[in-house]
Amino acid sequence: MAERSMQDHKRSFKDYSARHFRWECSGDGRVATITLDRPDKKNPLTFDSYAELRDLFRGLAYATDVRAVVFEGAGGNFCSGGDVFEIIEPLTRMQMPDLLEFTRMTGDLVKAMRKAPQPIVAAVDGICAGAGAMVALAADFRLGTPAAKTAFLFTRVGLAGADMGACGLLPRMIGQGRATQLLMTGRAMSAEEGLAWGFFTSLHEPQALSGEAHALARSLADGPWFAHTVTKTMLNQEWNMGIEEMIESEAQAQAICMATGDFRRAFEAFAAKQKPKFEGN
Repeated sequence: MAERSMQDHKRSFKDYSARHFRWECSGDGRVATITLDRPDKKNPLTFDSYAELRDLFRGLAYATDVRAVVFEGAGGNFCSGGDVFEIIEPLTRMQMPDLLEFTRMTGDLVKAMRKAPQPIVAAVDGICAGAGAMVALAADFRLGTPAAKTAFLFTRVGLAGADMGACGLLPRMIGQGRATQLLMTGRAMSAEEGLAWGFFTSLHEPQALSGEAHALARSLADGPWFAHTVTKTMLNQEWNMGIEEMIESEAQAQAICMATGDFRRAFEAFAAKQKPKFEGN
């Protein structure tokens, strides 16, 4: 029953119709692009866009086509965080139950991005602040430009730096001391700092950023798809494991991958001095 139920949920996302951002797919459906498209306000998030993004990333676990996702912003900025008048102002009038419902929803977006099997490539230009910085942090790869300014500015509005998993995710990415500084002061991390600290995978000129992000996503989508999903799963799970659990879990994960057709195809291609064609099974 469980297997049939899971199969019932599987579907193509190539023709998904987004309501609160732009959604585009490559011709074969393997690479999807999410574009926050409110450039006049530096692409802030709203209650509705938070919820739709959360639901979309949850749904991508059942995608039959999408194998990699590019997440970018329009107009030279990535995302300025929560919209001041559509989110911040209403929050000042809410009672605790509603506030907790909201903060749990924002955290659910990060969890959905981390649990989505597809590698996510964030293309970060200009302003990347607050919740926008957390969306970038939740991605698997971050490509930036020299103009990228990343700020976890929650303390600037009287809130804790602990938001959407920041106090757990950021220290793992750039180190405890650097994360403490950014989360407590709210200052912007420069692109050069982000590259040196391991936040950014690479930096590119603005006109080349989207192309580089899509090239990376395409290489991942055309690679050993099933193996990538296992790698992402293990990267998430092993945070809470001891060395014995890590080694055993990876032994099991790798044995599963060795049983796939992609492993055999890779060997056969190598033996024939050809490039392997991965099929994700």
